[in-house]
Amino acid sequence: MVPSFHNADRPTHRRVMAVGLVFSLAFVAISFWLRPQPAEDRVLVKADRLVRTAGEPTKAR
Repeated sequence: MVPSFHNADRPTHRRVMAVGLVFSLAFVAISFWLRPQPAEDRVLVKADRLVRTAGEPTKAR
């Protein structure tokens, strides 16, 4: 069996994996909260109109 970091020192491996997981989660959380928020709500208005008119026949132009 080839010696590896995982087999050689299990507590250190777990500690390194835990620290990596914490940093990854922190990066994802910070990226999520710092992303720019939409300045306008036109998408919400369009979605609301689509939901209200769902199932109705389309109007001829």
